[in-house]
Amino acid sequence: MSIQSLPPAATDAAAAPSPAVPAGAPAFVDRRSGTSGGAARERRQFANSHSELSADAAELARAIDGYKLQHRRRFINADELLVVVKSLGYAKQQ
Repeated sequence: MSIQSLPPAATDAAAAPSPAVPAGAPAFVDRRSGTSGGAARERRQFANSHSELSADAAELARAIDGYKLQHRRRFINADELLVVVKSLGYAKQQ
């Protein structure tokens, strides 16, 4: 069956409103536009827990956050974590 053989209502998307969208509601709201009035904030893994960490753990958390910001990563893998840990001066003892 080709599109040309379908009834006109089936080919015209604007002819029938979608039942999932209430009447008068916008079809799409772009929440990324930043016009919601709320202050934009950077999403980080340790954002709210630095104050509860020990000094060494807080230093590691800040280093991880810095790495993630610099490399535009939301999450890091084990190899990247190793890079951060070594950048703080840690080394495997033999």
